[in-house]
Amino acid sequence: MGEDDETHPSEMRLYKNSPYMSFDDTERPPDQEFKLNRDTTGDLVYPVKVARFSSVNHLSIHISKNFGGSISKIYYIGLRGEWTEARRHEVTICTYEAAANPADHKIDLFTPQTQFIS
Repeated sequence: MGEDDETHPSEMRLYKNSPYMSFDDTERPPDQEFKLNRDTTGDLVYPVKVARFSSVNHLSIHISKNFGGSISKIYYIGLRGEWTEARRHEVTICTYEAAANPADHKIDLFTPQTQFIS
């Protein structure tokens, strides 16, 4: 939502899961881009592509253009979605073998015993 003049944003680019993003990183293609209409009341909704934004931990918004002004003025950005608690998966140290070496996996399944049945 912005002013009804040339400072209103006309293009918005979304980048997901790039927490240390800088303006140099906006050269790469965005995850989604919107051409914005003037909206002084905040009534317009711009739906995102669900497949691309189903698991977002960080959202970067780049206002790349406006309607001709030297600056862009934004008064409100509303976000919709469901909040879920972030799950951190700790580093797991694993050793993978291309082929098992039986000498590394000694298991005493059979204990040598002599039993007499009478």
